[in-house]
Amino acid sequence: MSEYLKLKAKAEELMKQAEEARQKEVAEVVAELKEKIQEYGITAADLGFSGFGKRVAKSMSSPSVIRYKGPNGEGWSGKGRQPAWMKEAIEQGKSKEDFAV
Repeated sequence: MSEYLKLKAKAEELMKQAEEARQKEVAEVVAELKEKIQEYGITAADLGFSGFGKRVAKSMSSPSVIRYKGPNGEGWSGKGRQPAWMKEAIEQGKSKEDFAV
């Protein structure tokens, strides 16, 4: 076997051992953190976690207002992708304002 292949096999074995050691250490750290969190009653807010990303929280705080109603009562805020019922109506000669609420 060539020196290169021996070294490559040895490196792969070391990487495998390193990953196993990392997984073991991570499991120990997680267990320790869980214990401390329970012991001290630490919350996600205490750690600076809000529970939602800024984008999600912002979109949840202000619901969209329905500006257009479709022929079967479908609603659309006018934001985002145009719904199929609106596209079909425009193709038939109607305008968005015909469906304004």
